[in-house]
Amino acid sequence: MENYRVGTDDGNDPDSIDFDLLVNNLQDLINGKDASTPLFDFQEKKRTFSKILYASSGVVIVDGTYALHAKLRSLLDIRVAVVGGVHFNLLSKVKHDIGDSCSLDYLIDSIFPLFRKHIEPDIHHAQIRINNNFVSSFREAIYKLKCKSESAIGQSAHVFHEKETQSDNFIEMYLRPPSASEEARINDWIKVRQSGIRYYLALGDQRIVDKNFIIRPKAEFEVGRMTLGGLLALGYTVVVSYKRASQSVRIDNLSVSLETIDTLGETFMVLRGTDRKVVGAEAVRMSITGPWITKSYLELILERRGVPRLNTPPLLPSTPVSTDREKTILAPRPIRISENIVTELEDLSQPWTRSPTKSKMEPVLATWQFISSDHTPADTLITAAESSSSRNIMQLAPIPESCDLDRGLLLSVQAIQALLENKGVPVIVGIGGPSGSGKTSLAHKMANIVGCEVVSLENYYKPEQVKDFKYDDFGALDLVLLSKNIKDVKNRQKTNIPIFDLETGTRSGFKELEVSEDCGVVIFEGVYALHPQIRASLDLWIAVVGGVHSHLISRVQRDKNRVGCSMSQNEIMMAVFPMFQQYIEPHLVHAHLKIRNDFDPVLSPESSLFVLKSNKQVSYQDILRVLDPAKFCSSVQNFIDIYLRLRGITSNGPLCESDCIRVRVCEGRFAVLIREPIREGNFIIQPKVDFDISISTVAGLLNLGYQAVAYIEASAFIYQDGKLLIEVDHLQDVPSPYLQIKGLNKEAVEAAGSSLKLDGSYTTKSYLQIVLERLPDAERSSSGVHARQAAKLQELVEFVQAQGSSSASESSHSRETSPLDGIIEDLQARIKRLERWHIINTVLWTFLMSALVGYSLYQRRRQ
Repeated sequence: MENYRVGTDDGNDPDSIDFDLLVNNLQDLINGKDASTPLFDFQEKKRTFSKILYASSGVVIVDGTYALHAKLRSLLDIRVAVVGGVHFNLLSKVKHDIGDSCSLDYLIDSIFPLFRKHIEPDIHHAQIRINNNFVSSFREAIYKLKCKSESAIGQSAHVFHEKETQSDNFIEMYLRPPSASEEARINDWIKVRQSGIRYYLALGDQRIVDKNFIIRPKAEFEVGRMTLGGLLALGYTVVVSYKRASQSVRIDNLSVSLETIDTLGETFMVLRGTDRKVVGAEAVRMSITGPWITKSYLELILERRGVPRLNTPPLLPSTPVSTDREKTILAPRPIRISENIVTELEDLSQPWTRSPTKSKMEPVLATWQFISSDHTPADTLITAAESSSSRNIMQLAPIPESCDLDRGLLLSVQAIQALLENKGVPVIVGIGGPSGSGKTSLAHKMANIVGCEVVSLENYYKPEQVKDFKYDDFGALDLVLLSKNIKDVKNRQKTNIPIFDLETGTRSGFKELEVSEDCGVVIFEGVYALHPQIRASLDLWIAVVGGVHSHLISRVQRDKNRVGCSMSQNEIMMAVFPMFQQYIEPHLVHAHLKIRNDFDPVLSPESSLFVLKSNKQVSYQDILRVLDPAKFCSSVQNFIDIYLRLRGITSNGPLCESDCIRVRVCEGRFAVLIREPIREGNFIIQPKVDFDISISTVAGLLNLGYQAVAYIEASAFIYQDGKLLIEVDHLQDVPSPYLQIKGLNKEAVEAAGSSLKLDGSYTTKSYLQIVLERLPDAERSSSGVHARQAAKLQELVEFVQAQGSSSASESSHSRETSPLDGIIEDLQARIKRLERWHIINTVLWTFLMSALVGYSLYQRRRQ
């Protein structure tokens, strides 16, 4: 709706929105006509262009402050309201700064006057209400390298001469709280940036400085001009203000800027990007070696000009100012709304619109403390000054309460910095937790911030143990080699880290790892990273719980409730995750930092794959033309899918995929898919929730009453280039193969499908539907699968139950040859046959093409 602004108003007033044009556009779309929508240029402060919105798109989303206004509601099919987030985080910040001298209602009237008058009444008409808890996150941080432009004058001139530049002018202001003292506590100041008619606000100087890098979270959000006026009316004062003129160019995934600060009279070169290694590599490529500046522009100005003094001492509040950063802000009562506005279908009983989503204001920085690890009493704290003389006997004091992923990531980095400062290089970190909890993701995000190596404990599997499916068994790890590697890292010696190939189940080689001053941190992540035999050698212990692990428990509870059988979470844990409860969970309580991973990849579309599926025949050469030849790679996989449905779930008609949990057996590993994909048009939107589980987890599901009701055996040829993945699946008992194009970018997937001429041949049916539709009634077994497959399915189930129950009670005993060994040997033999046929086909195709070319040349010469 910002494109429908009128004039130069900041857009927070409903009179500044051209509702008539917006209503006309929506009515045209509803009537099947294309609409010409405006585009507003915020620098020029006027509408400059327009674009065509096609009615054939099918779905249109109106997004804006006044999207639920009475003039629009009759044209909307779905009304969604989003509250909370940075909006109420700002209220919490102001409440902390000014204490109890103002009520929360007064703060709302001062900072967001239009919210109470024009926005909140419309929000009550929403059919879907969303509370946004997101405040700021280092998960998608911005990495910056900054130096004076004189240090890179030659390279900067070369870069800015070749690329198209973009110019921006900003005014940046810092607001000091009304109760602040003379000291420069810039972390308590509020930063406001004005760009044209837009205002952006950041709560304090939230950043991490690591070596030469400045790491900032995405913590800046847009506010109205009235918000700035409200803050000034509440007693905030502008203490520092400067103009920043910027010229920037884009180089792939990063930007290079020349920024001139008028107050300093200097120009700086800044490299920005979302990947630390890419930013550092670009600086090396441009031959810029510094000296790097890690201070903010505000710090440079304060160093040169000093801290601005207060004209008058701060006013004393009428009530004592609370210094507790954890102060709770109570939810205000919702305003009254006249009955003639509300329809009979609306439910106004929930006082949710003005409830702050964060009841506690968490401090940006935490204070890590050290305790003695020898015979000194456990509660004896060691200060940073004392720690230098006792580096070998001190360890971090654990933080008792758990935290969410965003705050846990920040605390983890601060703990590493505290260890580097007080204990020195090297710092060895262990991240443990159950399968699918988010350990690997957290480890790589930490490594991107700190700039270090991540070592997965999966690389230490013993090949003989993996053949017995002991992935969750502590005895499957090569502890002798792991201990040697950690000892070498501690002694700052080069060491060889193993590389384990999970597809072949063998160790494929080694990678050299060396700890230096530049990279003095190593992160070990894995299920057993916090086991007593491992964590004794680590400096920082981090436990991660939740994620898809807890979602599987929720799925089982949902299924049990559907059949009228209630089970506690503990009972499900005992059945489905016996190895976790017995061998993993007891070690997590000792962690220095406990992180709850509330991010739910099952429900989140952020990391979904877009898939197009077709059974049209496509040649190998056509696939090669679609993919990038420089990054092309291929592989062959055989897999078995079994579908588990809870006993007692009634299903009308054929077997339904939504009632089942799919377990895939591939290269001897088990992976579970809890939720079926979303289907939209030709696309299958597939969430990334296919995560590895142990065989004891599958056995636990069977023991809870899940029945194996379907069995699909297939082989897949996989071709990929890093952006697109093309998979050709050959299903048993299905004559023609199915081709799948997968990618994170919907447009790229669609373009690849068009290049392969697949338009009009797409299907969104699952392989379960395809197999069941082709199955004659006479050949069905009692469970609904092919009669020939029923025996294999029963054999596999019996093996899982036997093997899974023994793995729950045993730890590392050797196992006898199992019935599944024959299945796996058969799969491996089939892979070899497919590879031989692939080679033969290539040779035959080459011979045929050579013959055709030779014959054509012969005919031409003869003529």
